[in-house]
Amino acid sequence: MMNLDSMNLPEIVKKWLHSCGAMECRPYSKVMIGQKAYMKLKPTQKEWFVATAKQVSVIDVPAFEWNVKMKMNPLMWVSGRDTFVGGRGHMVIKLFSFIKIVNAAGGKIDEGTMQRYLGEMVWMPALALSPYITWEKIDDLSARATMDYMGTTGSGVFHFDRDGNFMKFVAMRFRGNEEGSVRCEWVLTVKEHARFEGVKIPSRMEATWMLEEGPWTWLRLEIKGLSFE
Repeated sequence: MMNLDSMNLPEIVKKWLHSCGAMECRPYSKVMIGQKAYMKLKPTQKEWFVATAKQVSVIDVPAFEWNVKMKMNPLMWVSGRDTFVGGRGHMVIKLFSFIKIVNAAGGKIDEGTMQRYLGEMVWMPALALSPYITWEKIDDLSARATMDYMGTTGSGVFHFDRDGNFMKFVAMRFRGNEEGSVRCEWVLTVKEHARFEGVKIPSRMEATWMLEEGPWTWLRLEIKGLSFE
């Protein structure tokens, strides 16, 4: 077990690492996650599209790959792949897995993908101790994490309850990749916790963009399986 007392971490982050069981967990450098998702593609959309996804995230050399398949209707489906490798993000979406309809990369994607990786730290708490991440206390129940890796920098604020449970992550994130795109508040909110590999993690979460016209929750995510390696 590592001793957190000598580490330069906000007290609430130390409390979270203890309360979730991260300090008693066996060492790992990779997490594999199975997910079920409900997604909306635009704020005016009423119905939810159902999707399944698999993700692999790596801690020592920060990276992830997320593969998703979403059913649009009984006859149409799309597949997507988001990656973060070498400090660079890349997003590809294909209709029927072979007709490419989105192929996004660039500085805005790099930063936003890194912020996503940061927010997903709560599925792999060992990432909190990464040498590429610095922490700053905001108040007794929140702290900002900033990651600097391979020329890309991203940050966000983690919010906890008084028992040290993670409750919310907030980042100012580019919503689009086009020229003139501006940062909007992007919020990950916990709806339920569960234990996987002995570690208490968020098992149901929602992602919301705080737009000028009001909040838009575009993603509801459930963790169906998680394992460490």
